[in-house]
Amino acid sequence: MTATPARRWRTRALVRAAVLYLALIAMAWCALLPILWALAGSVKKQSEVTTPALLPEDPQWSNYSTVFQEMPFGRMFLNTILYAGCITAGQVFFCSLAGYAFARLRFPGRDVLFVAYLATLMVPLTVTVVPQFILIRMLGWTDTPWALIVPGLFGSAFGTYLMRQFFRALPVELEEAAIIDGCSPWQVYRRVLLPNAKPAVMVLAVLTWVNVWNDFLWPLVMIQRQDISTVTLGLVWMQGQYVSNWPVLMAASMLILLPLVIVYALAQKAFIRGVTLSGIGGR
Repeated sequence: MTATPARRWRTRALVRAAVLYLALIAMAWCALLPILWALAGSVKKQSEVTTPALLPEDPQWSNYSTVFQEMPFGRMFLNTILYAGCITAGQVFFCSLAGYAFARLRFPGRDVLFVAYLATLMVPLTVTVVPQFILIRMLGWTDTPWALIVPGLFGSAFGTYLMRQFFRALPVELEEAAIIDGCSPWQVYRRVLLPNAKPAVMVLAVLTWVNVWNDFLWPLVMIQRQDISTVTLGLVWMQGQYVSNWPVLMAASMLILLPLVIVYALAQKAFIRGVTLSGIGGR
């Protein structure tokens, strides 16, 4: 008996769905395997790290306490929270202000200035490291917390673009009603548009936090003292000149990764909604 068109369509749909889920599972496995390997390696002995077995025979939970013995991890952890928190707050404030200006305010050269600002995304980070270092040294901020906080405090091209796109998507009637009620541009931004832009703010905050938390190049250039260093620098300083204690390094990596997992878990719904509404998710 020949298959009906409806049955053939259902068969093709099932095959496509199976292929899609297999591809997604394969990509997820490739992404999670290094993390699972590091998690298992963090409780292994030094002699077991290079073995193909994923699970250790005798878990060494003391590797996590060794992290705090080999470096001031608690202090570095608090330093990184301070740096990431300050830069995230600055990015959200200044990027939302700039995004509001480019999206809602009319002034001469607005579109040209926005395109020129957006073009800075094409400039590699390594090109600007030396000029920024010279400027920071002239200000006398080298090897101080200001060197880590101030350069990233006043917004970015990507953050401004993200907030501009979201503000442009909000109904114009919200702004017109506020202006009729006598609101100034600052009051329109603070009381009307910004409260409705919480999804985009959440996306910008999470992305900025993750970027600052994982940053290694700029702290390496600017910081020499351990008492103001970040966790990424501490992870590098833990590596021995000739022999590295890989289980302890993996334990430190898991401790560094934990706050990022917690932040994303708490902000997951708002983050996904913000990506969808802001248009950076491929819509």
